[in-house]
Amino acid sequence: MKNPVAVLRALSLIEGVSFLVLVGIAMPLKYWAGLPLAVRVVGTLHGALFLVFCWALLRATLAARWPWSRAGLVFVAALVPFAPLWLDRRLRAWAADHARSDG
Repeated sequence: MKNPVAVLRALSLIEGVSFLVLVGIAMPLKYWAGLPLAVRVVGTLHGALFLVFCWALLRATLAARWPWSRAGLVFVAALVPFAPLWLDRRLRAWAADHARSDG
């Protein structure tokens, strides 16, 4: 079985980048270039990625037996632009810890 914390880390980065694309590219296209379809497409993709991220977060939290405070930190980081990139180093360490303890 794949390391659920490593899967969460990958999804965190993908979801974080989709958030930046939504806020930094799609929204300006909507409001400055009159292209609302950009937000509809990127927003739908980002929303789906966010739901998958939430599922992965729950799975990693339970599998690694994280405290809920750690899960809360990861969740809140997903709501703040650039925070998933900042949190990546910690997620990498937590994934390695889980791999060591699980193997």
